[in-house]
Amino acid sequence: LVDSLDDITASLNHVLAARDLPTHSRETVEGFVGEGARILVERALPPGVDVDAVLAEFRARYAAHLTDHTRAYDGVRELLAELARREVPTAVLSNKPHDMTVGVVAALFEGHAFVRVLGQRDGVPRKPDPASALELGAALEPPVAFVGDTPVDVATARAAGMTAIAVAWGMRDVALLREAGAEVVLERPADLLAHLAR
Repeated sequence: LVDSLDDITASLNHVLAARDLPTHSRETVEGFVGEGARILVERALPPGVDVDAVLAEFRARYAAHLTDHTRAYDGVRELLAELARREVPTAVLSNKPHDMTVGVVAALFEGHAFVRVLGQRDGVPRKPDPASALELGAALEPPVAFVGDTPVDVATARAAGMTAIAVAWGMRDVALLREAGAEVVLERPADLLAHLAR
């Protein structure tokens, strides 16, 4: 749905620089994201640094700058509007912390009625564990398609027994998505409408 990499990178590098730790390029951070904030911070830190302390600082900084540069991918708002018009229920599942997921969705998709919005929550395993996907699936009408832009999303869909639809406009290379087992790879948001009409 959104490209949040610039805000994640800026928040992470702000915290690292304040501690005189090496910072990372946008491209490097892109390889760190997708499996939750803790994994992001662990990957960004040199050995011997207190992960919990840096994670807390990153979360605070990122929470204050959630949508400075984050934007919906081109065509996503139009896709959501058309899905709503067709009465196709939609939900959001992210490995971003829950409060931040809700904040980004509220800021960028005000007015769209998602059935549920879930981020990473304490005590609930993150994607690719299917628990949260199954929780969302229970709130949606079957069959459920799981749409995502990373191999983690594809693995989540497969683990939950949902149709795995990958998108080429997001974070990962199409070849990686296909290797992960994506049943479909869409080139642009409008392609989802044609796929769902089949």
